[in-house]
Amino acid sequence: MKLAIVHDYLNQFGGAERVVIALHEAFPEAPIFTSIYDRDRMPSEFRAMDIKTSFMQHLPGVMKKYKAYLPLYPLAFSKMDLRGFDVILSSSSAFAKGVKKDRDALHVCYCYNPMRFVWRYDDYIKEEPLPQALKIILRWYLRRLKMWDVRTSASVDYFISISMAVARRILECWGRDSTVIYPPVEAKKFNISGSVEDYYLIVSRLKPYKRIEMAVEAFNQMGKPLKIIGGGDFEKKLKSLAGDSIEFLGRVDDEELARYYSRCRALIFPGEEDFGIVPVEAMASGRPVIAYGRAGALETVLDGKTGIFFNEPKPDSIAEAVKKFEAMDFDPNFIRQHALSFDKELFKARIKEFIYEKYRK
Repeated sequence: MKLAIVHDYLNQFGGAERVVIALHEAFPEAPIFTSIYDRDRMPSEFRAMDIKTSFMQHLPGVMKKYKAYLPLYPLAFSKMDLRGFDVILSSSSAFAKGVKKDRDALHVCYCYNPMRFVWRYDDYIKEEPLPQALKIILRWYLRRLKMWDVRTSASVDYFISISMAVARRILECWGRDSTVIYPPVEAKKFNISGSVEDYYLIVSRLKPYKRIEMAVEAFNQMGKPLKIIGGGDFEKKLKSLAGDSIEFLGRVDDEELARYYSRCRALIFPGEEDFGIVPVEAMASGRPVIAYGRAGALETVLDGKTGIFFNEPKPDSIAEAVKKFEAMDFDPNFIRQHALSFDKELFKARIKEFIYEKYRK
């Protein structure tokens, strides 16, 4: 069985790129096709992979201004030469599922979400500081892109979704069923600490949609210690809102991250994510999670056992949840065992089983 992995772009490292690493570990002989690859911004694991890029790789300034080339991505993937491959495994939240394959080849798409900027345009555009005229042009183009998105979804043989929340969106947007296989978490890298310190923790890219400002306001009100790990273009704004009890740690290495996870009182997770790897990493460290009770968190956090939920995206709701949490007891060992059900090795086994089963058919 000759298999190719296809991924949207390799110019920043996040949860989807962690999935690519796990897919390559599951199928180590598979080349990886992508639109652009920024070698300097990706972890060293990618340098040992056979990465094949599109014509977009050579466009001027594409690594920094990759969003400006939005109209070219569908063309880039449609032109990829995937002749001779028995299986195409696309890893996609946007364009990779639009590749063309041999008539008898199998195409399985591991889908993170139907295109947010097409299907949830109003939410997406709020985060982009664009001139009004450009927003009008973009809205017109995205209507055309939505038609392409629906058309190419029909060429996929099987969809795998990262959560039930995404499975519902795939059904709603494309009218397609999907199988849920949760993304890989390197749960075994984290451990329970012998001591817990007096601080709460946030681990996140500092973007507006992550809703970190709600947690900042809540902890300002309570005066309780909150440490924030991560960076992003919203960092300056968040720092201007933060009081003395809130500390920004920036980006930290893996060893430091594991230590902060294992010693916090609880992780605060104020955003709405389709899955959310960070809560699982905290639980793998034996620590409970205080999460917004929507989407992926409902599938990873067990209410009252591995954490609790707050139900409104408001600072007061977070503060009430923290107060409730502090009157409860949690078993670190039970929390960690639950997190291990999302471990990377299980993910690889499930993906391989799915691919081989569908290929045999």
